[in-house]
Amino acid sequence: MSIHIPQRILVAPSGFKESLDAETVARAIAAGVRRIIPGVQVDEFPIPDGGEGTAAALAAATGGELVPVVVSGPVGDPVAAHYALLGGSSRGTAVVEMAAAGGLRLVPRDRRDPGATSTYGVGELIVAALDGGAERIIVGCGDSGTSDGGAGALEALGVRILDRDGTALPRGGRHLIDAASLDLGGLHPRAADVEIVLACNIHNVLCGPRGVARVFGPQKGASPEGVERLSTALDAWADVLERHSPHGGRMDVRTGPGSGASGGLGAGLAAVLGARLAPRFEVLLDGDLLPQSLDDLMSRADLVITAEGAIDFQTPRGKVPAEVAMRARIAGVPVLGIAGSLGEGAPAVHDIGIGAIASILTVPMRLEQAVEQGEQLLRDAAERSMRLVLLGSALAARAA
Repeated sequence: MSIHIPQRILVAPSGFKESLDAETVARAIAAGVRRIIPGVQVDEFPIPDGGEGTAAALAAATGGELVPVVVSGPVGDPVAAHYALLGGSSRGTAVVEMAAAGGLRLVPRDRRDPGATSTYGVGELIVAALDGGAERIIVGCGDSGTSDGGAGALEALGVRILDRDGTALPRGGRHLIDAASLDLGGLHPRAADVEIVLACNIHNVLCGPRGVARVFGPQKGASPEGVERLSTALDAWADVLERHSPHGGRMDVRTGPGSGASGGLGAGLAAVLGARLAPRFEVLLDGDLLPQSLDDLMSRADLVITAEGAIDFQTPRGKVPAEVAMRARIAGVPVLGIAGSLGEGAPAVHDIGIGAIASILTVPMRLEQAVEQGEQLLRDAAERSMRLVLLGSALAARAA
């Protein structure tokens, strides 16, 4: 009886939000795989998805550098952030990671309110990249703790958002209910001359039943009443963008693909700056940024393992495992998904090409404990999964 043992495995995970970056996740899974299949070739390809770790991953992959910048965080406190200046053939491109200045991890748990947080620090990072001479700026949209429609970022870039009396609004999405007009006279002089691309999940839209307030507001700390207030405020903001922005009348601000990226950052930057909203994997994986091709590695793999913090009903809507599964299906390679938790609707991922899923948790534990033990839990989950893969191979060989 001959058992087929995978000879080459591709590990292509996302990071685990507020816990482990994608590089650490990939390394832990690879270690678990090697425990069971010594000598197997494991290709680690952490997926830059626009969220935490994207700037660092792209800087490392291209021989570029991270530029430290202190900015105003989502609740107004100073935070140590950064942007990346890429090297190699991507020289002249800067990567601004939204999560570095406005990420959910920067919002203390007792202050989580997407109606109050601001993207001002994201705008400060864009200003730093402009002042640093960037010729193209890619904004990675992911892991945000904000829902201000990009108003804070625009303010940092010199735009004044005014109420009906001509008074500048306070920061925070809830105040956009009073937005009446924009003053673009102080806009950064290079903002119109530099290509700005938002690498985003194009399934996210600003307004409507699937708008960011209703879909992501609760995850960011909004109460049911807060969700409705924020949704109304973003509707008012969309009106202002449509009427007073240079590009607002040329796009669907409310429900256009990607308009809800990072709590509406997509709508604000596209309407005022003319930023291009593009599928994040098209920009980050299929563009000219990375020297190594995910699809090339996938075509040579016997098995692909992907991972994300939670696999649930949202996973098929543009999350990393869905993208990996789509590419693996084209390549004809089976996919295993590992998650921090399996949530509502998780079995739906089987329909998009993920053959099996596994959680890193085997017993109930507090979130803080799971985060603290994350790497070990991942290694153990990968080991258990590989034992099941080998068992399945043995059964198949026995039946042959």
